[in-house]
Amino acid sequence: MQSPSLPRREALASYACAFVFIIAMVAVAAALGDREIVLPEIAAMAVALWAYREQSWMRRPEAIFLWPSITAVMGFGTNLLALPFAAKLAIVLITMLSFFALFRYSLAPALATGFLPIVTNATEASFLISIGVTTFVLMLGVAAVRLRKPADRSAPLNPRAMLAYGTITLAWMGLAWAAGYPQLGLIPPVTVVVYESLHMKMYSAKMALKQAAVLTLSATIGVALFLTLDSWVLIAALDLLLMAGLLRLFRMRVPAVYAFPFLAFVFPVEAVRNLPIAAALICTFSLGLVVLYRRWLEPRPSLVAS
Repeated sequence: MQSPSLPRREALASYACAFVFIIAMVAVAAALGDREIVLPEIAAMAVALWAYREQSWMRRPEAIFLWPSITAVMGFGTNLLALPFAAKLAIVLITMLSFFALFRYSLAPALATGFLPIVTNATEASFLISIGVTTFVLMLGVAAVRLRKPADRSAPLNPRAMLAYGTITLAWMGLAWAAGYPQLGLIPPVTVVVYESLHMKMYSAKMALKQAAVLTLSATIGVALFLTLDSWVLIAALDLLLMAGLLRLFRMRVPAVYAFPFLAFVFPVEAVRNLPIAAALICTFSLGLVVLYRRWLEPRPSLVAS
């Protein structure tokens, strides 16, 4: 992810605003005793939009609110159906990709908010309210501070990349189901990274390895803190600071890294300890297939031109 180079003071202020917003979300959840208010992908969006100033996520500012809210409703409604876990994931995957195709616009974090209510078994209205409120605030922040640069609102979809994403995601779901671990069929932050990696202009095996490393480490750090400390607010603050340090160490900007530690707040208790291992496995499989696709199956400009 690329973003404008900001003066040091402005960059620090941007990160501070994003971090305070995320910690406030966790504080509200802790005060109300409702884990469904904690939304991992909102942490990634806050940093990407307010600190990184990621322009590709701002092409249509209103979609910052609408797309995650709509996919969250899709996932929430599907989760209430009496269907096997893997079937719910597959239905939401197809529904979200169809939604992107219908409106000819995709927003990667909306994939995570669609899958989240299924993988966390969200059943309370507070989940949808939290999605609506937080994404609306993020949208207002982008508009109020004029973070979006003048640019074309259109973002042509890449049908081949979307098909590859659906195939890779379904393949891992199938493997997890066949192995008897359907709950490990999808991790929302990873699915966002996979989708974006398929759409990057340049991608390599080295990039995939670095992504897998930071995502696995972020999961490990998040789980360790969650199982060690009691204060949700303190855990959230330490998570954010450590994620910032981790990405600085690797010289990367991967918003999904900020989402990973917060999965420990919302995942079923029995699954939390397995998050680091699951992250490593899913990243290795999915990002490995992305590398193969980009190297061998993606159309080459020279071939297209001829």
